[in-house]
Amino acid sequence: MVDNEPSPRVEGKFAAIVVCWLLGNGCLFSWNSMLTIEDYYVELFPKYHPSRVLTLVYQPFAVGTLAILAYKEAKINTRIRNLFGYTLFFIATLLVLVLDLATSGRGGIGTFIGICIISGAFGIADAHAQGGMVGDLSYMLPEFIQSFLAGAAASGALTSCLRLITKAAFENSKDGLRKGAILFFAISTFFELLCVLLYAFVFPKLPIIKYYRSKAASEGSKTVTGDLAAGGIQTSHTGDNAEAKQERKGKKQLLYENIDYALDLFLIYALTLSIFPGFLSEDTGKHSLGTWYALVLITMYNVFDLIGRYVPLLKMVKLESRKLITIAILCRFLLVPAFYFTAKYGDQGWMILLTSFLGLTNGYLTVCVLTSAPKGYKGPEQNALGNLLVLFLLGGIFAGVTLDWLWLIGKGW
Repeated sequence: MVDNEPSPRVEGKFAAIVVCWLLGNGCLFSWNSMLTIEDYYVELFPKYHPSRVLTLVYQPFAVGTLAILAYKEAKINTRIRNLFGYTLFFIATLLVLVLDLATSGRGGIGTFIGICIISGAFGIADAHAQGGMVGDLSYMLPEFIQSFLAGAAASGALTSCLRLITKAAFENSKDGLRKGAILFFAISTFFELLCVLLYAFVFPKLPIIKYYRSKAASEGSKTVTGDLAAGGIQTSHTGDNAEAKQERKGKKQLLYENIDYALDLFLIYALTLSIFPGFLSEDTGKHSLGTWYALVLITMYNVFDLIGRYVPLLKMVKLESRKLITIAILCRFLLVPAFYFTAKYGDQGWMILLTSFLGLTNGYLTVCVLTSAPKGYKGPEQNALGNLLVLFLLGGIFAGVTLDWLWLIGKGW
């Protein structure tokens, strides 16, 4: 197994963990913002099923873009890729705000098409930033990728809690739903700008990040040169790396050796997205919580998804066995009949419990797979494998949001 521990003298581990968490948050903050204001969009576009359509528009752009990026991964400058992703997140989030202000919060097909185009832009940004970051962090400490994934989950929890606050603050005022949504997206836009600045000026200059990128460059990686230059380190790809490059495993071999991990991620997200957010937003019936019900369910999912991503830090409960991980993922499919019968016969307490368990297992199993898979490979191979795994993860999300429409069978659509 490749030794992946830096010397104790290399500083910046804690700072890197914090920045990874914030960058993970930024990867999904915009998209989660759009998902979390579903109560506003459902009122604005009641005939268009926004909770399902926006997710369905987002996914082909994310999967298609990442498929191209994963194929060309070895030749792409990671710095340009990640900065493009975070900058596009910032611009697209700003455009959501501008579109709402320009149309004065009116619905209609034109506004909905505009929101759909922005949703597609989020997909392209996600493929650049999330795929690039997971690939980049795969050859560093497992704590970094865990922190990044926890940050991605925290974006859901933060946006949900923020939405609950803005909804409560404006609930009794005229046009309160829209005012809450506008404040919400203004905060989201500011946060995405912060992520651009963090990745551009802070992350590449941390000593421990420079250490791992230099190590990856010495093993033949060409993707890190831009980030190393930003950190003040110049590299030359000459004969020194010829041997390392020659020994690198190809994408097909990496996928063959890790096909179980790839399918694991596909199945985790296919199940999760077949239930969340569409089914939870539209198909759980009427309850005493009224318009707050879907928002409470989505918040519970996001909070427990975040908790699940920290559970593997406890070594005694982290799944390391490939077979046990796969068995656990297959057992999750029992949640489909559980949700169906709970929605039909159960009360809101049972639905909240099931939704929390869905989030907990989603976060926990994601971290178990993505921290176990890259072990034992060289830097360039770990980067390639990270990109491939995220491609399967997004493929699972795409399959999930497509399957989500099956819940509408027999409901007049």
